[in-house]
Amino acid sequence: MGICRNIVTQPRVQRRLGGNRAALFVYAMEGLENMAFVANAVSLVTYFFGYMNFSLTKSATTLTNFMGTALILALLGGLISDTYLSRFKTCVLFACIELLGYGILTVQARFHQLRPIPCKDVAPTQMSQCKAASGGQAAILYTGLYLVALGTSGIKAALPALGADQFDEKDPKEAAQLSSFFNWFLFSLTIGAIVGVTFIVWIGANLGWDWSFIACTITILFAILFICMGNSLYRNNVPEGSPLIRIIQVLVAAFRNRKLQIPDNTDELHEIHDKQRGGDYEILKRTDQFRFLDRAAIARSSTGAATSGPRRLCTVTQVEETKILIRMLPIIFSTIFMNTCLAQLQTFTVQQSTTMNTKILGFKVPGPSLPVIPLLFMFVLIPLYDRFFVPLARRITGIPTGIRHLQRIGIGLVLSAVSMAVAGFVETRRKSVAIQHNMVDSTEPLPISVFWLGFQYGIFGAADMFTLIGLLEFFYAESSAGMKSLGTAISWCSVAFGYFTSTVVVEVVNKVSGGWLASNNLNRDKLNYFYWMLSVISVLNFGFYLVCASWYRYKTVEDKQDDSKDTVDIAKV
Repeated sequence: MGICRNIVTQPRVQRRLGGNRAALFVYAMEGLENMAFVANAVSLVTYFFGYMNFSLTKSATTLTNFMGTALILALLGGLISDTYLSRFKTCVLFACIELLGYGILTVQARFHQLRPIPCKDVAPTQMSQCKAASGGQAAILYTGLYLVALGTSGIKAALPALGADQFDEKDPKEAAQLSSFFNWFLFSLTIGAIVGVTFIVWIGANLGWDWSFIACTITILFAILFICMGNSLYRNNVPEGSPLIRIIQVLVAAFRNRKLQIPDNTDELHEIHDKQRGGDYEILKRTDQFRFLDRAAIARSSTGAATSGPRRLCTVTQVEETKILIRMLPIIFSTIFMNTCLAQLQTFTVQQSTTMNTKILGFKVPGPSLPVIPLLFMFVLIPLYDRFFVPLARRITGIPTGIRHLQRIGIGLVLSAVSMAVAGFVETRRKSVAIQHNMVDSTEPLPISVFWLGFQYGIFGAADMFTLIGLLEFFYAESSAGMKSLGTAISWCSVAFGYFTSTVVVEVVNKVSGGWLASNNLNRDKLNYFYWMLSVISVLNFGFYLVCASWYRYKTVEDKQDDSKDTVDIAKV
């Protein structure tokens, strides 16, 4: 009776967990956390320059390092989530770390004794007192800053996976809801960013940086409260040990067994087909790529003696987990350049806006709030994509996501190339206005509306909608059950490397071209040529991506639960 009672009641409990109700709390946390992060991402340069007395170069470098570190450290958050803690606990832990970081920044901004005297408040005769933050002041700044980076990195790794865990990709209805989850996850991220670049940036500019950091601290506090409120609804993952250790074991075992012959019958390779793993587990079917790694799963030596130990014998699932990670790397490399283009839009396009008429409908748009333009485009496009395009495409293709993940990423790469080309034409138009009105060397705003920049921003916003969420969804779906958080963390590395390489690209172009971007006057620079060059390289990069995407082999899952055997081809999802 006890066994029958468990069989009857367990599915009922499972149905009460997860779903859209649980995902609502994930949306709330993402929107609130991104509100604080993006607000600082677009305006911290002014804080470093105006309050910490850093030079413009050091201010820009400090911000770039902060952004890149926050995204790279997502790998650490992913490892912790997959190895030691559940995704929910990881989100709470790292959110508390981020809260502490904002608290430290708030205290420093509030008390002038903890920061240098701002140069703007120093009389010309006392400029010797104008010194950059150093010693204890710099230590407080960097401690708070990189606690924020560490905190947001863990959230970026674990939160998307936590939300996606609320939907069963093997259930047809929930598979469609899983695709919608990633779209609405981006929508919540976008709403948070819109509020951040407008309201919180306004607070910093008009009420002071201490109030701006207080607002960020409050938003993170509410983010923690919201994610905890949904705890009773979550389907929580069980950490399965470090995926990196499993991957290293495969590499070591394959090397040690390098002289062994791979059996003709691949069913002889080692796999666990009983219930040692528990009632619900995932078995990955063998693929033909990277056959040398299959030696790690050879169950017998050349003498016929049985082998044992993780350094000599791994399961086929463990080998396939390693193959998946290797296959993912070219996809990441082929999307880095798009994020390099994104970094250029966030720098040069903002500089373009300072030379143009920034009044829209009588309202003057501040420079740090200019990114609200692509965010507004995404705010409109995401619901249209999820409610109209996906259902229509689903009827045609039969795929729950409408189009495949790699197809979605490819569309984004094409749109990024178009955005760079449009940016070149817009810059040509802007320069022609400067020449026509004899304002090439003038510091006055040109008689051309900043709204012209909305074309390149809008197209790139659509590109981001396709590629960013396409990457998150792709890496979550393709990662094995034991490395879902690490998979979503890897997708953020594309953005991080894009930021890191943007400076290199500008320096190389300046040297090779003879100084397209060398002067401090955009009206005399050849920024339009630079944009067109980025567009051409983006087209070539898209060709490289097509090669990588066509070479990729989707994973195939053989799921065993309660003695039932079911094969799921992820390529169809």
